[in-house]
Amino acid sequence: MKYIANILIGILFLLFAYFQINDPDPAVWIAIYAAVGLSSLAAIFRNLPTWLPLVGVGLCIAWVVALLPAFINWLQMGAPSITESMKAEKPHIEYTREFLGLIICGIGFGFLYFQAKKRNH
Repeated sequence: MKYIANILIGILFLLFAYFQINDPDPAVWIAIYAAVGLSSLAAIFRNLPTWLPLVGVGLCIAWVVALLPAFINWLQMGAPSITESMKAEKPHIEYTREFLGLIICGIGFGFLYFQAKKRNH
């Protein structure tokens, strides 16, 4: 019962990773989603070192900062739909989806960081 959140996060992020197969750059997205998912599942069986999810948070923050101009541009466009189709024909769709995906990954890594910090202290 104690690790229900880890199980749910692990399964959810592994599903996210699976659905990236058709992405224009699948390896990168499969890797980052799988990293959150596998880390969450690993935390069930052993204490994660606090540096591991912290590195993930840092990576997500750096990448979000790099995508921030594209996200701001999307907002300035009036935030048009990014769910028109699964194929992102317009660059703002892909960049916005990536930006939001990284926010979700950062939250997942953040949860794992605070969990590891609590367990290790």
